[in-house]
Formats: sequence, structure tokens, C-alpha cells
Amino acid sequence: LSHGPGYPGYLKRRGPQNIVLGGAAGAVPPLVGYAAATGSVAVPAIWLFAIVCLWTPPHFWALALLLKDHYAKAEVPMMPVGRGERKTLRQILGYTAILVAATVVPVATGTFGLLYLGAALVLFYGLFTPFWFGLRALAWVAEFRSRRTRGR
Repeated sequence: LSHGPGYPGYLKRRGPQNIVLGGAAGAVPPLVGYAAATGSVAVPAIWLFAIVCLWTPPHFWALALLLKDHYAKAEVPMMPVGRGERKTLRQILGYTAILVAATVVPVATGTFGLLYLGAALVLFYGLFTPFWFGLRALAWVAEFRSRRTRGR
């Protein structure tokens, strides 16, 4: 229901934080799956919900940087369209830092074990390293465009 007419028809076009709202709706499956498997919702499911919520904005904003012109043409105010590339990059890094902390805390509290931690670290390294280099490239391109525009 949350991704029915409400999100794409109304919320997605409300502002640059639209994906944060969509991320919460998209993070519901861990809650539903946990409840279906155990008959209740407990702390592990809530952690998974939080992790997916925190993962969604930087993931989609990175994609939106690549599709900025398409979003602008469709009048969808994704972060790069509504706030610019530099602000989007800062938001991505901020959310990513919080996401990293949120993926480690459940291990420190004993909610998830070492197998989870190992998988999280492998995925973090495997996904963040190319992501980081991609962000640096985007920042370089944005700086180049800015200098070229100022030089005219």
C-alpha cells in the first residue's frame, strides 16, 4: 500500500527528502518476514528495518546523481535536482557514516553475531570501495564543471 499511489503519485514529488520516506516503506519487508517466521516483531527485525532505512537514501541518491537530468525533466525533485550535487554528496557520506555505525551496533549489543559482522564487513568493503571512488569521480566532475562555468 505504501508504494501504491501514495509514494510515486504524491510523496515522491514533494521534495528532495522524498527517498527517506520511500526508504521507510521499502524497509518494511524485514519486519513482515520476521513476524511471519516468529509470530512477533523483536529487536533483530527492528535493526534490519533501521539498516535498510539508512541504506536506501545514499543508494538512491547515488543513482539519482547519474540520472539527474532525467529526474529534472520529469520534475521529480530528487536530492541532486533540488539541492545540487555537492549537497547530495555530503548527504550520501553522512547517511553512509550513520549506516556503518548502525550495522556494527547490533553486534556490539549481542543482537547479531560474528557471522553477521563478517558478512557486513565483506559487503561494506566490496560495495563501499567502488562507491567511494565513484563519489570522488563525481566530485571531480562537479568541480570541473563548476570551474569551466566560472571561466566563461
